[in-house]
Amino acid sequence: MYDAPKFLGSGDSCLVVEFSDSIEMEANFRLQNLMRALASKNVRGVREFVPTYRSLSIHYDPLKLGREKLETAVRKTLENLGGERGETRRVLVMPVCYGGEHGPDMPHVCAHTGYGENEVIKRHTDAEYYCYMLGFTPGFAYLGGLDETLATPRLKAPRALIPAGSVGIADRQTGAYSIDCPGGWQLIGRTPLRLFDPDDGERPTLIDAGDWIKFRSVPKDEYASIKRDADAGCYRAEWLMERNAVQG
Repeated sequence: MYDAPKFLGSGDSCLVVEFSDSIEMEANFRLQNLMRALASKNVRGVREFVPTYRSLSIHYDPLKLGREKLETAVRKTLENLGGERGETRRVLVMPVCYGGEHGPDMPHVCAHTGYGENEVIKRHTDAEYYCYMLGFTPGFAYLGGLDETLATPRLKAPRALIPAGSVGIADRQTGAYSIDCPGGWQLIGRTPLRLFDPDDGERPTLIDAGDWIKFRSVPKDEYASIKRDADAGCYRAEWLMERNAVQG
């Protein structure tokens, strides 16, 4: 992580504040803290914040807010900004039906890792995953924290269509597809939760950058029950509020 963030221009209406040249959780905590602090100030002219692994893009209206004034506001905010993670973290418990029709690549992952299906599921559900950013498709969460023994290369030939909710592994990453789309991750299961809802004006994506994910293995009948409720809009996702054991 840099001693001081770098300020980079990206056109005439976007300022990028870069915290590191590599993927580091502490750098991501800091940019998330900056984003929340700036959002609470409602800076006139700021249109949108886009967090990535290691930087925060601030999109603004140059007719209402000059680059110099925006930089000044960001620097002042950084001076009073703590780099620590919050005292509590929000954890989404994501039900997943593993293997079978929902996880067609489970045999490939087992063959690559040398583990049986039950052990793959155990290792995948034992960990807690941090959402660094959203990208690729609306609501697709880039997660850190996969057990390195589960790392499996992407498919050599990507699928033309992957169902929304599919949970997969690609190298040292894991995640869930938020919409029906092409993709090349090794599919090991599927969640019945609706990860992206374009009709929800307040919260179209279930997961936000900075959230934590805990996968929970469920049988087919429970998967089907949750999916019926989720599709009908009457399923309440399970969120936990956990206290951080270590302050950064």
